Amino acid sequence: MNEVTKKAAIGLRDMGSFHIGGRSVQLRDQPEYERVMSAGGEPVKINLNGTYSIEQMYVQYFLAEHPNGKSPLVLWHGGGMTGAAWETTPDGREGWVNYFIRHGWDVYVCDSVERGRSGFAPWPQIWPEKPVCQTVNDVYSRFRIGDRADSYDRDPTRRTAYPNTRFPLHAFDQFAKQMVPRWTHTNEAILSAFEALLNRLGVVNILCHSQAGPLALQLAARHPARVRTLVAIEPAGIPDKGLACYQTPTLMVLGDNMETDSRWQLLREKILTFCSSTPGTTVLSLPEAGIRGNSHVMMMDDNNQAIAELVDGWLKRRIT
Repeated sequence: MNEVTKKAAIGLRDMGSFHIGGRSVQLRDQPEYERVMSAGGEPVKINLNGTYSIEQMYVQYFLAEHPNGKSPLVLWHGGGMTGAAWETTPDGREGWVNYFIRHGWDVYVCDSVERGRSGFAPWPQIWPEKPVCQTVNDVYSRFRIGDRADSYDRDPTRRTAYPNTRFPLHAFDQFAKQMVPRWTHTNEAILSAFEALLNRLGVVNILCHSQAGPLALQLAARHPARVRTLVAIEPAGIPDKGLACYQTPTLMVLGDNMETDSRWQLLREKILTFCSSTPGTTVLSLPEAGIRGNSHVMMMDDNNQAIAELVDGWLKRRIT
């Protein structure tokens, strides 16, 4: 019997999805070409000229049957990932979507602009650059699962990892299937889509990860009355501008083994410096709290429910 069947059913008063934000762009003077679109089919003329809908965001929502009376919780994934990061873990355990619904939150899970079900735009006709695609090797080490840059091997028995890692190593290859292309020129489009979501939902709480961290900080700084609280799981940066009057109560959650990687060392220092000089911000260093071994994707680690409990407690203490 797996974990899902042991738990009580999740009660919802509604669920659904929508796309929001985006813009229309027209292409002209593009050459036509032919392509066979289906196996055994006939060639179809492809005309690139016309109108495209781009830079919209896909949002899926789950409204708790017994809501906790707080503002909605928006889950915002990191770079090269989608909303799947918050769902079932790679080894089949419940993710944070389920946890927060069970604790009365109305949960909105986003596939940010240019990710997953949000859609893409033609390159190079509309978007000016190629996507960035990460290797499995890079993900294994950059996310602090592997203990050095060359720690991944196609043979699982030859991989090395941090001795105290909480990531379910046997499920890493399953996790790697989540990774998708990403672009680096779309930050303002991402923020615009989230601003449209704020206009639709009103006041929200944001739980974000990695690349979404600096963007969510900018969003909160621009809309302090709309972003009630912010929880950033290992934000991948602190913006240099626009945060001078930052007001949103914010929790920064940091995992383990950051001191072994120079990039993560620098990011940790930036986070600590920002929080030490910004009222209302708090750092939760899991190792300093006695919780060791968490990776960059702690929402998938084997103690993900315990960390969700800490986040849930902090949110509820900050929201009256």
